[in-house]
Amino acid sequence: MTNAPKYPSSHKLLEGKSVLVTASAGLGIGFATARRCIEEGARVVISDKHERRLGEAAEKLSEFGAKPLAIPCDVTIEESVQNLFDTAVEEFGSLDVAVNNAGLGGTANIVDMTDEQWNAVLDVTLVGAFRCTRAALRHMLPRKAGVIVNNSSILGWRAQAGQAHYAAAKAGVMALTRCAALEAAPAGVRVNAVAPSLAMHPFLSKAIPQEELDELVKLEAFGRSAETWEVANVIVFLASDYSSYMTGEIVSVSSQHP
Repeated sequence: MTNAPKYPSSHKLLEGKSVLVTASAGLGIGFATARRCIEEGARVVISDKHERRLGEAAEKLSEFGAKPLAIPCDVTIEESVQNLFDTAVEEFGSLDVAVNNAGLGGTANIVDMTDEQWNAVLDVTLVGAFRCTRAALRHMLPRKAGVIVNNSSILGWRAQAGQAHYAAAKAGVMALTRCAALEAAPAGVRVNAVAPSLAMHPFLSKAIPQEELDELVKLEAFGRSAETWEVANVIVFLASDYSSYMTGEIVSVSSQHP
């Protein structure tokens, strides 16, 4: 097993930029991304469906720089998404980066899966990404500037039993990313996605049994799952000017071997 590398120092890659990160309460990829964006010099808006956890996240994030603006948002409700983006633009004057991180998991075999289980995962993970991408583009296209980074998964490419709804949703996020990138390119707006394999955090075991997570770790070449900030680093890169020629790309954040 390879130990995680040292936490990176800031290089101010997002200095002066405004960044919105959805589903950033708790200790998952969203929170790690918001932290890295703050450390890299961005003004940050965080959102989450859970208002109490959102407030707690904002307080924790203030330890790493300017306290982020916290706006509750349920990505399954269009009015809530509109309020999130409108408020962010009103507060900052413009929005440079939108990180669409909201997702919902679960484990169920197809023969046992209900319509409700299928629809719940698709509505948050895929349709939510669509709503947020649409809201971001409506602001960024007229400005002819902006970056969108979607959070997908390697399950959009690879099969895993019990994950048909999640895999289908994440494959949809990949397709959404590529189509949005083509539509946005004439305006100079970039749209990319990350596809993590396994980034361990406390809420993951609520969606996937611990014994399955332990087996998935064995597939990783480093013998460990990614730290959430290791995924966030790639998101920061895609959000920054260092990736200025990249659009429509799905970047795997994985050490999995075949």
